[in-house]
Amino acid sequence: MLYLGSHVGMSGKEMFLGSVKEALSYGANTFMVYTGAPQNSKRRPLDELRIEEAKELMKKEGIDKFIIHAPYLINLGNTVNPDIFKLGKEMLTTEIERTYAMGSDVIVLHPGSAVGAEPQAGIAKIIEGLDEVIANTDHVYIALETMAGKGSELGRSIDELKDIIDGVKDNTRLKICIDTCHLNDAGYDVVNGFDAILDEIDEKLGKGRIACAHINDSMNPLGAHKDRHANIGAGTIGLDALKYVVHHPRLDDIVKCLETPYIKNPDDPKDAHAPYKEEIARLRSV
Repeated sequence: MLYLGSHVGMSGKEMFLGSVKEALSYGANTFMVYTGAPQNSKRRPLDELRIEEAKELMKKEGIDKFIIHAPYLINLGNTVNPDIFKLGKEMLTTEIERTYAMGSDVIVLHPGSAVGAEPQAGIAKIIEGLDEVIANTDHVYIALETMAGKGSELGRSIDELKDIIDGVKDNTRLKICIDTCHLNDAGYDVVNGFDAILDEIDEKLGKGRIACAHINDSMNPLGAHKDRHANIGAGTIGLDALKYVVHHPRLDDIVKCLETPYIKNPDDPKDAHAPYKEEIARLRSV
């Protein structure tokens, strides 16, 4: 089954119920959401999120899968500031608990940044952090996202993800989230060699390791290491290649979500609208 949706918000009086309604307005049958603002640690209590009403609406409309994205503030790879490392572990533990309470079994996590240190030092910290978090949580898969490789961020190659996963004591709850823009910007040829990318993932990480996918075009050429998303068909990857990814039989039944930019009104820079309804329709058609 094709599960295709987008990132949605969660705010106002309706909270998580509003997230589900937003996804439905785009013609989506899945979605991705943050449990609070991605840039900070402030979180509303679970009993204020209208979770049960959201679950009822999802059941009514046939949405049986969605994913959570961890906040950007988490950096388990920080080798410089012990307080940031500690905060990352605490936040990820809390976010996993919130993910399970909201009804998802997958949380997407940016692996982290070494903050100027050697990559292997950052990877060692990520492994240390994941070991502790996994030992103190249950139920939810942590999907490490493939990254573009800007700055000192980690997870920019399948080999780096392998080093992390192989180093974690209990890695049965570790999966990955592939991002088409990030793969392109990291140097993986999504346009001409997507099957080879899947083969490498299966060989190095094991079959069944992919939990979900972010479907984004890229503003940048192959290997740019910049991570700038483009709207579907408006970037260097293109509509045909992204359709190939979305409908790939080896990725059937995994959640695929768009994170493409809002469309700006040329006459009013403050006015922009979500492109997801149109882009989902374009990607669904074969």
